[in-house]
Amino acid sequence: MTRDINRRQALLLAAGGLAACSAPTAMGDDTPSLHALAQSKGMRFGTAVGMGRPGTLTGAFNDPGYRALIERECGILVHENALKWYVLRPDAETFYYDPADRLVEFAGVHGMAMRGHTLLWNREEFSPAWVNNHDFGSRPGTEAERLVVEHIRAVVARYRGRITSWDVVNETIDPSTGRLRETSLTRHLGENIIDIAYHATREADPDGEIVYNDYMSWEAGHETHQEGVQRLLEGMVERGVPIDALGVQSHIGSGNYDASVGFDTAREENWRGFLDQVTGLGLDLAITEFDVHDKNLPYDIESRDQAVADLARRYLDLMFSYPQTRDVLVWGLSDRYSWLQNIWPRADGEAKRTTPFDAEFRAKPLRAAIAAAFEAAAPRG
Repeated sequence: MTRDINRRQALLLAAGGLAACSAPTAMGDDTPSLHALAQSKGMRFGTAVGMGRPGTLTGAFNDPGYRALIERECGILVHENALKWYVLRPDAETFYYDPADRLVEFAGVHGMAMRGHTLLWNREEFSPAWVNNHDFGSRPGTEAERLVVEHIRAVVARYRGRITSWDVVNETIDPSTGRLRETSLTRHLGENIIDIAYHATREADPDGEIVYNDYMSWEAGHETHQEGVQRLLEGMVERGVPIDALGVQSHIGSGNYDASVGFDTAREENWRGFLDQVTGLGLDLAITEFDVHDKNLPYDIESRDQAVADLARRYLDLMFSYPQTRDVLVWGLSDRYSWLQNIWPRADGEAKRTTPFDAEFRAKPLRAAIAAAFEAAAPRG
């Protein structure tokens, strides 16, 4: 979830304070873009883009400097929020496509691919109030299925051929139990909601890539989440539900909760075992929302940036060792618009440095780490 920028961060941005003490990294015209490096290995690099109000964390697209950075570095884009139900569906009868359309049109003009995120975010707290309060009538299962299928058909039909990869369902596994989350829709459909959503997507777009997306991670404490996602995928494959890939969000580093401690708690052997199981099902992998949370690192920017870069390189090297990994999308290119700025704050209250470019759009060691990982990766077939 992305939240608007707060007053302190706005003042820091205006004063250039988010980039204080950060030495800019020169990038000449001959420096290959991250997408060019990825493309040379049969991969793609891109970013999520916020289409929200100017001056907020979600409003990156309104910034011409940010658009220029996208044009330079990216070959594939994804909406940060514009295709989520709470933005796209203000009420049961309305589809508000304007922000989503603008990014799709921008991508088309610049020859970039598009991912679709997400056709169903199966979490009640991120569903519109009208869905949670909907009168499902005397045949609630039928009505719930109608809502899901009609939504998917409408969105996919609008963007078919322009959006070529769909996060059909997002984050439906409860990380504390490993089971399907209960929502206003699953209360009436149960696990059938998965089959319904994926079959509806395949019928609406026979050629698109179909993905399940979630934030199970390589850090300690994610084991139950991993097991739940593995069970979900195994069941889908066994039932013949159409699915092509697992979207691995890849929000790594400090834990994404207020009380998190430490920075590197990776369980690499356990993580490889999980990925082996997923790819053993015949599924591809996509890094869909990459960033490195520096919440628990010391303030010193030079050492902090290097620690972020080092962890990123280890993670990407591991992920790239699987030839099934072809797409890498960061959840924001610049610290100026990182969703992490206004949630799970650092103890010192300082701005975070979680993306490849600082708040002034200068390259950081994290960009160099991503570039080096692409350069070291084996070519994809």
